[in-house]
Amino acid sequence: MVVTSSRFAVAVHILALHATCEDEQPLTSEFVAASVNTNPVVVRRLLGRLRTKGLVEVRPGPGGGSRLARSPERLRLAEVYRAVEDEGLLAMHRHGPNPRCPVGAHIQAALAGVLAEAEAGLLKALERRTLGDVLRALGPAAGGR
Repeated sequence: MVVTSSRFAVAVHILALHATCEDEQPLTSEFVAASVNTNPVVVRRLLGRLRTKGLVEVRPGPGGGSRLARSPERLRLAEVYRAVEDEGLLAMHRHGPNPRCPVGAHIQAALAGVLAEAEAGLLKALERRTLGDVLRALGPAAGGR
């Protein structure tokens, strides 16, 4: 079974929604969850991670909600990735391989550099892109600039 994470994609969706609804801010987690088509608890968890990294501001309680902490052009996608992803895109075995096997005993060391290089390439690509780029790709119908 392949385990993948959609946290990054959902976080970018959340941030893009905030940017396109800037006149309606702060946004409630229920409103955001309706757009993402998920449970508000999922949205609140991601907003907590984004808040910790300074990407959104959150005001709790009645009349509260969340809003972007800075302009979309200054919000790099690499920051979003680092804020919400616990593990890298590629991971080692969930359970260690057999240390008595000649391959199992050395496979993790052999792959470590490859995985680190792939992760660095991903982060380099995300560092070049901003939330503003995502908004432009959404186009004018979705509030893209």
